[in-house]
Amino acid sequence: MKDKTVIITGGASGIGAAAVRLFAIEGANVVVSDIDTLNGNKLVEEIRAADGIASFFKTDVSIPEEMEALVKFAVDTYGRLDIAVNNAGIGGEQSPIADMSVEGWQKVISVNLNSLFYGLKYQISAMLKNGGGSIVNITSILGAVGFAGSAAYSAAKHGIVGLTQTAALEYSAKNIRINAVGPGFIDTPLLDALSPEMKSQLIAMHPIGRLGKSEEVAELILWLGSEKSSFATGSYYPIDGGYLSK
Repeated sequence: MKDKTVIITGGASGIGAAAVRLFAIEGANVVVSDIDTLNGNKLVEEIRAADGIASFFKTDVSIPEEMEALVKFAVDTYGRLDIAVNNAGIGGEQSPIADMSVEGWQKVISVNLNSLFYGLKYQISAMLKNGGGSIVNITSILGAVGFAGSAAYSAAKHGIVGLTQTAALEYSAKNIRINAVGPGFIDTPLLDALSPEMKSQLIAMHPIGRLGKSEEVAELILWLGSEKSSFATGSYYPIDGGYLSK
């Protein structure tokens, strides 16, 4: 990863932060993007203290102009964009469809799906100038199956898989690889609001008998971002402790 530049959205915590640390250890120039300025800058300080290269850029991924500015910042700061990890997302409103608010639906679709289109649009444009790159879109196991009470989330995550496949078809011949990673339930801050009983129920859904760790997902992201996965494009990679095997 030496001399490679990577953008990681939602990089201040959870899977994003684990990916930031891993890419930095491997020598990449890492642009940490998040709305959480405090923890984003703390992570950058941590990376720099360990002699890594990182910068923070505050971004609301649901705003196209901010996604465009993020890509411009990466290119202006490090000269190019080689890898992008579109990870930012929210859990959103948990309601049956008939009870879900229109505002709740729109917010999840805006943050979890529209942002992926904005990311791809500007990231691909930058990578075409380099002669190639790799994009990793973070979806979910709920990009392959439904989940009661999570209509907007599941719809958005299914949409990411379709966007990934379509983008790969359009740009693979131009040396831009685009793949999707589908984590199971990972022990991140997104699950902090759940009761112990609910967490136990989630654990029971995974044949491996536990929730996943952010670092485990980050290893898959790193592989897909690297040239070690040079023949992989347009694919959806679950990392779910056996959830989808049931």
